[in-house]
Amino acid sequence: MPSREEEIEALKLQVAALTARVYQLEKLSGAASEVTRESLLPEHLHPPTPPSGTMLEPPRESSAFHPFPAATTPIPPTRETQPQPSRRPIPGATHAETDLEKKIGQYWLNRIGIVAVLIGVSYFLKYAFDNNWVGPGGRIAIGLLLGIGLVLWSERFRKRGYSAFSYSLKAVGIGTLYLSLWGAFQIYHLIPAAAAFMAMATVTAATIALALNQDAELLASFALIGGFSSPVLLSTGQNHETVLFSYVALLDLAILVLTIFKPWRRLLWASFVGTIILYLGWYSDYYTMDQRALTVAFAAMFAAIFAFIPLAASGTRSTLFSGHSTTLTLLPMFNAAAFFLALYVMYEQDKTTLTWYALALAAVYLGLGSAIKNRLSVEDANFINLLHVAIAVAFITIAIPLKLDSQWITIGWLVESGMLLWLSVRARADFLRYFAAVALTLGVGRLLFFDEIRAETLVFNMRFATYAVAIAILGGIAILGKRHASQSEKIFLDIAVVGANLLALIALTREVSDYFDRQVFAARNLVGAYPELKIARDFSYSAIWLVYGVALMAVGFRKRSAFARWQSLILIAFTICKVFLYDVSQLGGSYRIVSFIALGAVLLGISFIYQRDWLRLSPHSPEDADQAVR
Repeated sequence: MPSREEEIEALKLQVAALTARVYQLEKLSGAASEVTRESLLPEHLHPPTPPSGTMLEPPRESSAFHPFPAATTPIPPTRETQPQPSRRPIPGATHAETDLEKKIGQYWLNRIGIVAVLIGVSYFLKYAFDNNWVGPGGRIAIGLLLGIGLVLWSERFRKRGYSAFSYSLKAVGIGTLYLSLWGAFQIYHLIPAAAAFMAMATVTAATIALALNQDAELLASFALIGGFSSPVLLSTGQNHETVLFSYVALLDLAILVLTIFKPWRRLLWASFVGTIILYLGWYSDYYTMDQRALTVAFAAMFAAIFAFIPLAASGTRSTLFSGHSTTLTLLPMFNAAAFFLALYVMYEQDKTTLTWYALALAAVYLGLGSAIKNRLSVEDANFINLLHVAIAVAFITIAIPLKLDSQWITIGWLVESGMLLWLSVRARADFLRYFAAVALTLGVGRLLFFDEIRAETLVFNMRFATYAVAIAILGGIAILGKRHASQSEKIFLDIAVVGANLLALIALTREVSDYFDRQVFAARNLVGAYPELKIARDFSYSAIWLVYGVALMAVGFRKRSAFARWQSLILIAFTICKVFLYDVSQLGGSYRIVSFIALGAVLLGISFIYQRDWLRLSPHSPEDADQAVR
């Protein structure tokens, strides 16, 4: 048994060993470890505190006996105690500058370096090819092996956390594979078109599988670009409609299925645009009337795939903005419009069949809206359902009288703008108001500048009815918009009021003009009839404008609307200028007398109303002034 003195000596050595450990931990972490010492040592064995400015020296080991082995091996630091590299800011550099430097170093230099290496390799291969070091087969083999090697090599960087660098290498590798297969078919004719097409389809499918495995939308976009580029790269200049559109439909279906499992809705837009581009490219070069049935079938297939998106989507909320998904809102509208335009081009001369197509599409979209309403939550279902109802209404508006006159396209745009505005209020989707404004602008612009509607009767004709629809839409915006428009949108309500008044004046003026044109045509054989009819027409213009101005002034007084009164004053001023500058020289006899007397009477009446100050526009009304005199 060791003596008491030996046990005390052993305890001292053990305390010294523990102190050495604390010193080593303090040296590794770079921080004061006073708390650690206190947690390791008993309270009565605290080592003496060194004087300020000195460092604790580890005690020297003794060769004396001690019952516990002295642990002189340093304890490996845990994750919490490992020294972390300090991120010291660069002297004189702001946060934005350091971010820019990091972006340049990590991304820009990475891409420039890859491009530089590829250019160097390309020059080397070109040099080897020019000197016939490598034959055509070898060149294609090198390209394929290089593409596969880059894709495999990129995985090492991805596993180490360098995802951006890895995806850059994958992009180069996948592009090399597509170009190598293109060269094997188009340049060297080493493989037939079918083999090259299957090989490119395999590359596309492998890239999609890789995107799913790595949850990488960027890789899926690579596959999408390559997939839609394959028909262009492998084009033989011949018409292969069935093969081309079958492949495009399968690619669209693959993207649709992909977005069911992943929230990658931007791929749907890319798929839609790619389909439109390939369809237009084929149509402009190869379409003939005998292919119409097959082309309509494929166009309907594309439209059905994209119309199914709201039912198959994994969610209805936007992944970028608050509110409803812009993809599920806009893509159905664009899809419906694109499909109907394709039908319109193919059936332009067969309006009856086109009308039935429009009615069938209206029924389909009503059915889709009902199916969506049963599948989704209440709020989202109402929104998507109302959107499909609006599309169906647009088709019905176009379909019913489509075979009569082209002005129904104008009416369709006008009604569609009203439906979109109504939908934006009901679903609280403000961005739909921009599309309503576009539809309204197209409708009004077509009405004013493109539609040539011949009127055979006064007022009761299709042209005046089309103007009435436009005026009603603008009037509805002005009246109902007061309850729903924001403060910044109030100006558009004023524009709608002015637009409605202008359209009403234009419609009335054109009615008068057409009426007298018919009278001139009927009296073309009568001598002296044209000058008399021309004078009557000019007088009628002044009379209509003056009466409309008076009516507008009456509305302004009744509604106490300064905005309406100012419009009336501007119109009356324009009429005054016409009467004094034009009518005085052109009108003769009774027309001139009536024109001036009527104008004078109207102006005196309006002046009397303002002098009576019925609207209390002055600080003191005339009645108040009379009382003051008395």
